[in-house]
Amino acid sequence: MATSEASVTRIMVAVNESTIRGYPHASISSRGAFEWTLQKIVQSNASGFKLLFLHVQVPDEDGFNDMDSIYASPDDFKSMKNRDRARGLHLLEFFVTRCHEIGVACESWIKKGDPKEVICHEVKRIQPDLLVLGSRGLGPFQRVFVGTVSEFCVKHAECPVVTIKRRSDETPQDPVDD
Repeated sequence: MATSEASVTRIMVAVNESTIRGYPHASISSRGAFEWTLQKIVQSNASGFKLLFLHVQVPDEDGFNDMDSIYASPDDFKSMKNRDRARGLHLLEFFVTRCHEIGVACESWIKKGDPKEVICHEVKRIQPDLLVLGSRGLGPFQRVFVGTVSEFCVKHAECPVVTIKRRSDETPQDPVDD
């Protein structure tokens, strides 16, 4: 028996790339939030859910990560934009492929901007039943300097929000990394 679109529970999962250098994959927190959603919510009822993957790319002010200055042509900027788009698509491909393997309906898209603002805007626009996102589990001192998307979304998103902390055995040497 097919589940009608109206009776499907729509879960938005905000995902991001790892910040660990040389690790061009989903962040530890994103993978954890996704796996938790599959194990604890979807379980064996794949047809009862639709996962909505949102990846927010943070635009670098000048486009040149950690460089003091650079000589660039318009083609260099086009190349960087194409690289960022390809990385975002690669990230979403991981989650979409996994959903298709287990038979969970899904959609995915990329937006640019401040993640906390964009996620809350997309929640308002899409109106999912639930928002799930990973949390690095930073301490109070680190939160002051790094800020947390998850705390902001818990306070401002217009739907229930579940934040999933990464396990202690998954924490990199620098806990700010993910």
